[in-house]
Amino acid sequence: MSDVEADPGAPRRGAGDQDEAAPRADVLTARDVPLGGPRAMTVRRTLPQRARTLIGAWCFVDHYGPDDIADTGGMDVAPHPHTGLQTVSWLFSGEIEHRDSLGSHALVRPGELNLMTGGYGISHSEVSTARTTILHGVQLWVALPEEHRRAARDFRHHVPSPVRLGGAEIRVFLGSLAGDTSPVGTFTPLLGAELVLDPRSTTTIPVDSAFEHGLLVDHGDVRMAGTLLRPAELGYLGTGNDTLTLTNESYTPARAVLLGGTPFEEQIVMWWNFIGRDHEDIVEAREAWENASDRFGSVGGYDGDRLPAPALPNATIAPRTNPTPLKGTR
Repeated sequence: MSDVEADPGAPRRGAGDQDEAAPRADVLTARDVPLGGPRAMTVRRTLPQRARTLIGAWCFVDHYGPDDIADTGGMDVAPHPHTGLQTVSWLFSGEIEHRDSLGSHALVRPGELNLMTGGYGISHSEVSTARTTILHGVQLWVALPEEHRRAARDFRHHVPSPVRLGGAEIRVFLGSLAGDTSPVGTFTPLLGAELVLDPRSTTTIPVDSAFEHGLLVDHGDVRMAGTLLRPAELGYLGTGNDTLTLTNESYTPARAVLLGGTPFEEQIVMWWNFIGRDHEDIVEAREAWENASDRFGSVGGYDGDRLPAPALPNATIAPRTNPTPLKGTR
């Protein structure tokens, strides 16, 4: 996807029914953001926020649908560039055709991971297919660490099998959880998993205490660390927790996406579809894209023009970093 947002939002502190010594989740509320291009669709964005740029190396969380494409027109994101990041596509329903300058031509389907690496530079397009009636899913970005941020283009596909833990069905698409490990490698320690929670159930999940975690609720009302999260909200917990207890307060199944990773301590500059370390990185990437340089290659098979880069702001783009990570208590 393509990022055209200028003003990230701010989180609120979650209120729970625990005592004050227990950890509580910060709640990152969603804001509507239009994607770029002449046939833009609107997504709900919960990361980045003004007060929280990353959860682990996860730096971007877009959540969309369920959209009836007869009404919305579906997804049609023209070829656009990326640097310094990986894109993670995960669908709940519908189907998206992916094409990139590596030569990949793949379909994004529900329950199937598509991970694209755009270190030094890659470009791609995303178009919902004619078989799609309801489009619903998430698009996620992962920031690459300094030593790997110029990594070569790459594309990986994985179909995780569901595993059961208590009242939860879990699909682990990155990292390890509930005894399952994704074979897809990452450049920093990461976790990504879809959770479907049984109605009125409570499940305690062992997690890595060195990780911070974010839980994005798709549907249902889910309580994490005493904090109630409603659909489209992202709950954040810092390091120091070796379990996560999740309660589905709904009388129907609830679905959520669990993200985690070790705190990403590098400062980054995010602008449009680029991640760098300073303003000059962004200027160079934008110039390369506008000049159609070989840095990003070309996307074959897309019917239409590629996206032009927006104008740079009339100011130096400042680096972003997180506040001191919150630590859970036991």
